[in-house]
Amino acid sequence: MIPGKDATVDKNTAQKEKFGSFMLFDVEHFLRRLLKNWYWFVFMLLLGYGFSWFYGKYYAQSIYASNLSLSISSNTASYFTPSQSINFIWGQNGNQDGVYLKKMLLSRSHNEFLVKELNYFVNYQTKGLIKSTYLDKDDSPVFLEVDRKHLQQVNYPITFIPKGNGSYEVVLPEEGESTNLYSYDFEGFQSINAFERPANKTIKVNEWYTSPNLRFRLLPNPVAPKIKLENVIVNLTTVNDAVNGIIGTIGVDFDKEINTIMIITKTGFNLNSTVNFLNKSVLELQKKRFNDKIKVDKNTELYLKESLGSIRKKLDSSGAVLNYLKVTEKLYDISNRDEKSLTRIKELEAKKAEILSKMSSLSNIRNSVETQNFDKMISSSAAGFDDGLFTASVSELKALYLKKRELSTIYTPNSEPIKEVNRLISEAKQNSSGSLRNVYNVYTEQLSKIDQQVGEANSDLSTYPEKQRKYLDAERGYNMIEATYNSLLSRQNESQMRLATNQSDITVIDPAKNLGQGPIGPNVKGTKMAIIGGLLALPFVLILIGGLLDSKIRNIKELLSATKIPLLGVIGNNNSENMLTVLESPKSSVSEAFRGIRANMRFLSNEDGKSKVILITSSVGGEGKTYVSINLASVLGLSDKKTILLGMDLRKPKIFGDFNIDNKNGISNYLTGEVTIEQIINKTKIPNLDVATSGPIPPNPSELLMSAKNLQLIEELKTRYDFIIIDSPPVGLVADSYDLMKHSDANLYVVRHEYTEKYMLKMITEKYHNDEIKNLGFVYNDYVVKQGYGYGYGYGYGYGYGYGYFDEDKNYKEPMLIKIRNIVKAIFTKNK
Repeated sequence: MIPGKDATVDKNTAQKEKFGSFMLFDVEHFLRRLLKNWYWFVFMLLLGYGFSWFYGKYYAQSIYASNLSLSISSNTASYFTPSQSINFIWGQNGNQDGVYLKKMLLSRSHNEFLVKELNYFVNYQTKGLIKSTYLDKDDSPVFLEVDRKHLQQVNYPITFIPKGNGSYEVVLPEEGESTNLYSYDFEGFQSINAFERPANKTIKVNEWYTSPNLRFRLLPNPVAPKIKLENVIVNLTTVNDAVNGIIGTIGVDFDKEINTIMIITKTGFNLNSTVNFLNKSVLELQKKRFNDKIKVDKNTELYLKESLGSIRKKLDSSGAVLNYLKVTEKLYDISNRDEKSLTRIKELEAKKAEILSKMSSLSNIRNSVETQNFDKMISSSAAGFDDGLFTASVSELKALYLKKRELSTIYTPNSEPIKEVNRLISEAKQNSSGSLRNVYNVYTEQLSKIDQQVGEANSDLSTYPEKQRKYLDAERGYNMIEATYNSLLSRQNESQMRLATNQSDITVIDPAKNLGQGPIGPNVKGTKMAIIGGLLALPFVLILIGGLLDSKIRNIKELLSATKIPLLGVIGNNNSENMLTVLESPKSSVSEAFRGIRANMRFLSNEDGKSKVILITSSVGGEGKTYVSINLASVLGLSDKKTILLGMDLRKPKIFGDFNIDNKNGISNYLTGEVTIEQIINKTKIPNLDVATSGPIPPNPSELLMSAKNLQLIEELKTRYDFIIIDSPPVGLVADSYDLMKHSDANLYVVRHEYTEKYMLKMITEKYHNDEIKNLGFVYNDYVVKQGYGYGYGYGYGYGYGYGYFDEDKNYKEPMLIKIRNIVKAIFTKNK
């Protein structure tokens, strides 16, 4: 049985729909193409390695990170260090003092102070052959000091080249001069008149360099850098850009176990820069935090000192009056004094004096809040109360006013952000005034009770003479002023004690250090792998896309599985210059393949003693149907069978050229009645092989081929020959061959390897399974095996094996993989 031809095929509707449907993607062919193009993967691997090496060495800018950890003690509260409800502003919970500090570290005001104080708007670099490297200020042999009163051009790289003896050549860019210059004095831009590029100039350390767009001088680094630099490149930026650049590289986190421990991270292109910045930033924050913390106590001490001075004068004046009464009026010894009532009155008036003193402090605090004079605020303890809600609300109010000033530079007064911050200010004011009002009401009630009690005690003294009552009133006034003085003195001592014992509530646990930390980014290794992987994926993707878009027949197994049409044989590649392979190379593997086809044709139709009409067609031109027709006819003729080859592809005659036959008279002439049958039959070198060429191209080839005279021609030739080989037109272009197949005994359909399109086989497959065409078989042409193995299985060889059996084997070279396999096989065979 012919391979691919089943004896019983259930041609139901579902199966018929599947016939002619090929796989969308040929995995086997895809893998073969990958192996075939191995050199591209090697090339891409080397190319990717080269690119990745160049990227890592000359392009990638390493990013470093340093950390600093500190502890926050929040045992005291002030208007500047909120600990109660700062979440009212920032929407945070938990460690509010830590959150406030985090906001401070990331605030514009704090970082702007650092930028201005430490000249962080001056950036240092050095450049090698290709790559620029960022420097810390301390790594540079000189520092650049700008004249802040002079307009400066920013983002304008200035190169300094050492010339020895403290001299440096100032090299400016060849182009890029700008007339829009920046002022570090008022932090804005200003336009100047156009100017020519300043020439390069050599200056000494401490010498001012002046040009229309720059003014600076170089200061020597007191600590000599460890690395000698061939050049230093300085870039100036605006204060705003420097601040934004710093804020974007700072990260603040809290310890998961102890939330009062903060971990601050700074990233940058230079490790020393990140270390120095963190340590300086936290140092400045400690100073500011400490100053903010003691500011209230200093204000309170100053207030109490002034109050004591005022009360002291009153006390002296009251004492003088009392002494006068004692001396002049002789009232220092009053008989029958009600000491119990007098003592009670003295105690009550001492309490009253203390409350009045606190109320005075309370008024001072309320006035500071209403006038927004927060820098003059005194401690709430001076007013005798310690309300956390009030303290937090004042700090919130202070922060909100600062926030409003920042927003006012960006938004209009009626914008939503401004309205929102105004709403928050109003709420904070209500909270603070509400707290003060509650305390004030408490003091008012206490005063009312004391006055009532004093009035009751005074009723017991109404019986005293007028002079004695006058003396008692003076004594009571003196005692009240003295009590107020003592109360203020006690609170002053408390304030001084707090000032003496105050210390920073920020403690650095681990300062930032340069411990030789490796870069945290970019992921050079990952980028290198991505470059190499991307370049390796390029040929893979191209081959994959090619495989998905490829619709050509490349797999014999797939062809048979999709069509269920029998395969008569496989023809190898024809290396000769003409199509007479069987005649010119009878011992070649291709000739042997045609002999295999001749043998397999017996399965297409039963041998009945009649001549066989064999029609050969294909989908389109170029697939080798004429080549198969010539060589199959040659094989039959050489096997002592009378054979005639008919060139019925009237539109594109070919056969005459290979046999050196004149195509003047051919089948087209015969069908039009111009010549006789004997005139179109030509002899060949093979005694039993005749050829009838197509003849001149007629205007109506289809009508001639289906004419009764053509059918009579075939019937006449059946009586003269054993085999009639018809080289017919391709069925994918014209329908002539389908009509001729009705009169043929066997039909050979030529499929060319890596040439025939899959979709072209859909029609012939459907007609075959619908029984419209019978006795059909495939001939697989131009199949090349590159691994040294055949696809014979009785189809016809079509290629050499390398065993010296065919003519091609003398030029056969065993593939390297096969050589390695044979060597390994031989080694294991010897060891047995």
